[in-house]
Amino acid sequence: MTVGETAAENGRGGCCHGTGPGYATPLEAMNGPRESILYVTCVYSGTGREKPDYLATVDVDPNSPTYSKVIHRLPVPNIGDELHHSGWNSCSSCHGDPTADRRFLVLPSLISGRIYVVDTKQDPRAPSLHKVVEPEDIVSKTGLAYPHTSHCLASGDIMVSCLGDKDGNAEGNGFLLLDSEFNVKGRWEKPGHSPTFGYDYWYQPRHKTMISSSWGAPLAFTKGFNLQHVSDGLYGRHLYVYSWPEGELKQTLDLGSTGLIPLEIRFLHDPSKDTGYVGCALTSNMVRFFKNPDATWSHEVAISVKPLKVENWILPEMPGLITDFLISLDDRFLYFVNWLHGDIRQYSIEDPKNPVLTGQVWTGGLVRKGSPVVVVAEDGTTYQVDVPEIQGKLLRGGPQMIQLSLDGKRLYVTNSLFSAWDRQFYPVLMERGSHMLQIDVDTEKGGLAINPNFFVDFESEPDGPSLAHEMRYPGGDCTSDIWV
Repeated sequence: MTVGETAAENGRGGCCHGTGPGYATPLEAMNGPRESILYVTCVYSGTGREKPDYLATVDVDPNSPTYSKVIHRLPVPNIGDELHHSGWNSCSSCHGDPTADRRFLVLPSLISGRIYVVDTKQDPRAPSLHKVVEPEDIVSKTGLAYPHTSHCLASGDIMVSCLGDKDGNAEGNGFLLLDSEFNVKGRWEKPGHSPTFGYDYWYQPRHKTMISSSWGAPLAFTKGFNLQHVSDGLYGRHLYVYSWPEGELKQTLDLGSTGLIPLEIRFLHDPSKDTGYVGCALTSNMVRFFKNPDATWSHEVAISVKPLKVENWILPEMPGLITDFLISLDDRFLYFVNWLHGDIRQYSIEDPKNPVLTGQVWTGGLVRKGSPVVVVAEDGTTYQVDVPEIQGKLLRGGPQMIQLSLDGKRLYVTNSLFSAWDRQFYPVLMERGSHMLQIDVDTEKGGLAINPNFFVDFESEPDGPSLAHEMRYPGGDCTSDIWV
């Protein structure tokens, strides 16, 4: 029996009544408790500081005396990992299983290939290391390296997208399966059904579909961004449509010149819906994908961020660079960041085909006042944008990872993308590290505003300035949990 067949038997999705982790529906999750802490991956890899990366616990309870502060740091035991994304051993996809328990946070290391498993249950405010899955074990059994996105499956397994082989070739990418004890089981996809490039993925069990996206070859992106590498075919522009949970590649969607470097991908949270979005970084388009009556899939550009004509930059035009986005649990709003331009946007997607801009706020970017880069308007005049100071601090870098509260009213933002790209585009992050902001969200009329009372500054960390990336709540969130 193949791993895929085992997943097919076990991965149907659990029953609809249960007291397992998470919530029965996305709308029920919106009524969950307010977040009081969050976990954020913090990186020293690539900064020149020979210190281990760590998982920080941040107090986000406004009634707490340590509000807006790092209250715990869990260093990993190795140096040079590059912690990046994270996922749970169990989430709302296992809500029907009363034996399932959202206890372990899975931390894939993008550079070393190691996967750390962190126990958050014994003391949620001070989590502890539970297990390390070594890269040699993963490579010897699967050939996979450069692990990225982790999701739990209703079967109890954990699936991790991997971006290449141990030598950084994209041809070696695919999907790693760990069992519930975090032992390497094998690959998820059927032999011969690996994608051309790997990155993120999301599954929608009622439509028996998983769709994955494509960043690029690790041997290219780990060295920083080189536009020539796009021409050389080292970056992706495709979505890969798989049968779920069997792992058979059914269709490849070529997004063409409007869909270069498709990164984060999300279906709508309502498990009955057959549509979702992917953020295409280089061309700065939000592309909507959807199911056709004949059960094939199509795509169209839903939102387009025009590049800015600029002076004093490496190129005459600057893309927004959409590097992260998310969807509110009620599927009403979509939020994304333009890491280079420096703004965060809110769109109403109540009509998924026609998103409407309802909020925008600037939290950094390369075209801010005081930057050497200026924007050239259509009439030939130049301008820069205002970015506020928070608690007397200049905001640095650009908005990158975002996380939304369950009720949709607070958006948390960090500003590190990946150490090699941070160094290239925002060298100030190497010197002064990241920060975390909180954005107040108007969910009635739409609108975004920076909360001046919240500012976590990673410049003053005990081992020196660090780079903060993905955020998670102990009880799950809109980018970790999938409903079946």
